[in-house]
Amino acid sequence: MAESNEWLSVGKIVGVQGLRGELRVNPASDFPERFTAPGPRWLRSRKGGEPTEIQLKKGRQLPGKSLFVVQLEGIDSRSAAETLVGHELLVSADDRPELDEGEFHLLDLLGLEARLESDSPAVGTVSDLISGGNDLLEITTSEGRKLLIPFVEAIVPEVHLEEGWLLLSPPPGLLEL
Repeated sequence: MAESNEWLSVGKIVGVQGLRGELRVNPASDFPERFTAPGPRWLRSRKGGEPTEIQLKKGRQLPGKSLFVVQLEGIDSRSAAETLVGHELLVSADDRPELDEGEFHLLDLLGLEARLESDSPAVGTVSDLISGGNDLLEITTSEGRKLLIPFVEAIVPEVHLEEGWLLLSPPPGLLEL
């Protein structure tokens, strides 16, 4: 996931919707208001570079899907919308909603060590996050293997952000897949 200290990626534009410039966004955020509440957002192209500010006019979630459809100011045709496919939708890094006890901003989990016991060596490091209904942590082992671990309390019962690690309690066979 592309991120800097100034920006948080909240989704990726994956397609167009209709003829009037609406865009389909695959969210990388658990906060629907990122896609439904009007206001400033930023776009970063596939090639990277500095994000450009744009106004979100409105948005909605597609029924039964994790995708959102958004309307951006100045994007009023299908051809204009098609030029934005592949762009990241960003917000300012200090625009973080308050969380309840036991909730985490998924981007804060990147780089954490994954351990099977609190005093054991790490089995790997959280290297990516996959959102899409159920959040998955991608853990890269020291051998370079990539493990996909469901981010649910039964499998990840403890997260220690300050200490830089999380505890895994995987069911038998999960780490061997």
